[in-house]
Amino acid sequence: MAREMIRQGGRSARIQEEVHKAVNTLLKTYDRNELTVPMVAESSGVTPSTIYRRWGDLSQLLADVAVAHMRPVSEPEDRGDMQGDMEAFIQQYAEEMSSKVGRQMLADIIGSGGSSATVKCCGFTYQHLETLQKRAIKRGETGFSVDEAMDVVVAPVIYHILFEDREPTSDYCRKLVARLFQRGDR
Repeated sequence: MAREMIRQGGRSARIQEEVHKAVNTLLKTYDRNELTVPMVAESSGVTPSTIYRRWGDLSQLLADVAVAHMRPVSEPEDRGDMQGDMEAFIQQYAEEMSSKVGRQMLADIIGSGGSSATVKCCGFTYQHLETLQKRAIKRGETGFSVDEAMDVVVAPVIYHILFEDREPTSDYCRKLVARLFQRGDR
């Protein structure tokens, strides 16, 4: 399990930054299944025991790196109305997560065995939906249940990405959003 008691700033943050940078650099040259903890340690200038102590194993480290990439850098697009905002959000989300890089990040997070990485990843998506919901209420719209949006809109998109049984197209995403807002319990 990834360690959560990492101090922010200082030596600990520098180590995390160097290890993450090493992983990202190595992934440009090597396939994921070729990476080893000793390779990452050598590239980052730390000992393998530092990586094992901090992340537990390579899958936890890869999940932590993936979560760092998924951390939101800005708020979801504001289209002026709740349904438009939700459509823009889920279309961008589907596009990013169904890309080769997005699929690999999801695989790393899920492959980490239910660690804090999965909780963080879900938390980022939940935060975006909360932002959309608060924005809608501020505009005088009814709002929506964030949990229901996760169930009706986000979950089907993730399912189809993970199992590659259907492409989460823009049209499909719009239909999911329409289904969310057609429900009578708003």
